[in-house]
Amino acid sequence: MSLRIGIVGLGVISRYYLAALDAVPDVRLGAVCDTDPDRLAAHPGVPAYRDHRALLAAGDVDAVVVTVPNDLHAPICRDVLTAGMPVCVEKPLATTLDEGLAVDRLAADRGVPLFTAFHRRYNTSVRELVRAAPDPVAVTVRYHERIEEHVGADRWYLDPARTGGGCVADNGPNAYDLARLLLGELTVTGARIGVDAAGVDRTALVDLRADSGATCRVDLDWSYPHGERKDIEVRLADGTVRRADMLAGHDGFKASLWHEYRAIVRGFAAVATGRVDHRTDGGLAALSLVTDTYRLGLPTATPVRVGAERPGRVAR
Repeated sequence: MSLRIGIVGLGVISRYYLAALDAVPDVRLGAVCDTDPDRLAAHPGVPAYRDHRALLAAGDVDAVVVTVPNDLHAPICRDVLTAGMPVCVEKPLATTLDEGLAVDRLAADRGVPLFTAFHRRYNTSVRELVRAAPDPVAVTVRYHERIEEHVGADRWYLDPARTGGGCVADNGPNAYDLARLLLGELTVTGARIGVDAAGVDRTALVDLRADSGATCRVDLDWSYPHGERKDIEVRLADGTVRRADMLAGHDGFKASLWHEYRAIVRGFAAVATGRVDHRTDGGLAALSLVTDTYRLGLPTATPVRVGAERPGRVAR
């Protein structure tokens, strides 16, 4: 029997989940939920709701994907977990560490899976790098884009109250998760954050240290002028440098996300059905690093940049 998954939030990211639900065996779309009736109308034949609580009460789904503005992640996850359903939530887990801790605690108390959608860890180039680069001594994660090209109609990304800040709150968790895959637990040792007039952080340079003594730099940019650049560079103890380009082999704007979200749905289905034991997936750890970045960061109105940049892939 197929796992019936409900999607709460039909914004820019939902398309990848919808495509994955069509492609991955033993899962199917059970219901959709959004406050916009036009978005709901695009899914005829599927139970549709304006309120996630009505979806939870209707019995149409076995598990839920939450892909709504960041400030709604925690409250909707709480309702899903309280209803006893596994939940997959887009990063960040919450916009504050206290909210994230409360959601994580609720999942543990209820014994219900809480799965954070760190899609970049499933990227083919990333997985190859993790296998090929054991015990790195230094890691650089670059996550560059022009955010206005990525958000479509979801303009809430540019509201710091809704996104949690800006590039640190929204792209930071993906970058930190990748660093943790390679280095294990990390501590923020310093940060510089470039903010715009609206208070949105557009650039950030974050230095971290692993328990092993290895170092990491996370380089975030929401004002990248050259299209898109998302890569990881790793230096090993013998001086060897290895690199993963997350966009390589995936032609077209955001094309890498299609295979990453198929893996997200497969992973979530395995967890939701109990085929994979799951307690924590790093959502809280990444949120803690975001919190420490803002606490230690020195905000400046000048964009923070490192040297000359190579052009990335042009957004189109």
